[in-house]
Amino acid sequence: MKWVTREHAKVDRIACPWLIKNFIDKDAEFLFVSSDKVMQVAKEENAFPYDVPNVELGHHGEECSFDAILKKYDLGKKHPALMELAKIVRGADTPNRTLTSQSQGLVAIAMGFAMNSKDDFDNMSKQFPVYDALYTFCKSNLANKGL
Repeated sequence: MKWVTREHAKVDRIACPWLIKNFIDKDAEFLFVSSDKVMQVAKEENAFPYDVPNVELGHHGEECSFDAILKKYDLGKKHPALMELAKIVRGADTPNRTLTSQSQGLVAIAMGFAMNSKDDFDNMSKQFPVYDALYTFCKSNLANKGL
C-alpha cells in the first residue's frame, strides 16, 4: 500500500505511518509532498491520502487522522491501548492540548524531531520509538486498571 500526505510532518503525519506500519501493512510506502500536490500524487501513485482536508482519513470534528485510521481498520477493539494512544495524539495534533497529560509533551517532542531531521523519512525513523514507548505506556496503564 502507498500513502501520501503533506511534507514537513510533526505529530499526526508521523503517528499515522507508525500505526500503519505496525498494525495494517508493515511494507507500506509513504510519500510526503507539498500540500497542493497531495491529491494529484494520490491519483498518480494510487496512494491513500491522509491528514489533508476533505479526505476520509483526515481530521473530522474533534478527531485527527490517527482516529480516522483506527476507525476505518477497526483496530480499537483488538488493540484497546491504541484508543488510549489516540487520545494522546489527538491532544497533541488538535487545539485541545490538555486532552491528556502527555499531549503537550508530545507536541514539543514532535516539533524538536521535525527540526532535527533532514527530511520526513528521517523524522519517521527517529520518532517511531517514541510511539513504541507511548503504546507500551498505554498498554501498561490499561493492564494496571485491569482492562
